[in-house]
Amino acid sequence: MPMRPTRSMVTTLIIAVSTGILCAAQTGANASAPGYAERFVTVEPGVKLQVLDWGGSGRPIILLAGLGYDAHAFDSFAPKLTPRYHVYAISRRGFGTSSAPAPNCENYSADRLGDDVLGVMQSLDIERPVLAGHSIAGEELSSIGTRYPDRVAGLVYLDAGYAYAYYGEHAPPAGWMFDAPALRRELEALTTPSDPKEKAAQVAQLLQVNLQRVQKDLQDLQKQLQTDPDSVMNFKITPQVRINAAILNGFEIFEGVRCPALAIFADPHSPPPDMAKDPAKAAQWTEEDRKRITTLADAFQAGNPTAHVVRIAGASHFVFRSNEADVLREINAFTATLP
Repeated sequence: MPMRPTRSMVTTLIIAVSTGILCAAQTGANASAPGYAERFVTVEPGVKLQVLDWGGSGRPIILLAGLGYDAHAFDSFAPKLTPRYHVYAISRRGFGTSSAPAPNCENYSADRLGDDVLGVMQSLDIERPVLAGHSIAGEELSSIGTRYPDRVAGLVYLDAGYAYAYYGEHAPPAGWMFDAPALRRELEALTTPSDPKEKAAQVAQLLQVNLQRVQKDLQDLQKQLQTDPDSVMNFKITPQVRINAAILNGFEIFEGVRCPALAIFADPHSPPPDMAKDPAKAAQWTEEDRKRITTLADAFQAGNPTAHVVRIAGASHFVFRSNEADVLREINAFTATLP
């Protein structure tokens, strides 16, 4: 069933994207956790990123947090990796003690954030690491995995293989938060010089697919605002929320990576605590989530046919916390296959 920006769409976004918006106040938690060296890496003029170096021996692995979180999201998980890997964690721009340039969709776009990771790799001489990203960090993984696949040994999506990481032909419609930025880029592409046949194909795509898709999205959103306005995400406008919004507006379309990948999905997720108290409501929520997430995991597998997709039933969105042993086992098995 196609996803629409109804309450179920908002639920998916809360699970897969907006957890960080709702929990942004937790950014920087556990800042006193021991076991790492902190440094700051300049990735462009005036922008420095916080990098935690947990040490360890073996293949380098870089951890990227979800929206609203910084490198300290992995304070408990990172030390479990050090026996096999040299572990780093990066706080993306706008979070933790990293620089927070004035937000717009260009300096917080998926490719810009991906370039930041590449900048850290270059500065610290990290060659062909494994990148492991949680939630919205899937877009940074896909940005690098589509543009510079030879720069990494592999990608690990930690409940991160959603529309921001793969939105190709196999993916179900994901709603206005994804389609609007995609439409904007398609419209901007019309001003780029190109062959007349290519231009005609761009126009046809806009008329037959993209414009119609966004029109349907907006009609659904209009109905939602009229009938259930509280289900639309509304937040007090703060500098952090503006940065979150810039990241959401900076979505890009990725149609499949070109390097080894492991995607771990919570399929289905554990129900929210308020739902879990009522067995009937929990069962209904779980079944709806199963249908939604299974469709998305299937789409990721179809669009990334060489990826290894793992589904863990009953895991939380923070799958590396709720199912730490499972995730460690899958990462180790995956990296053992890499050259």
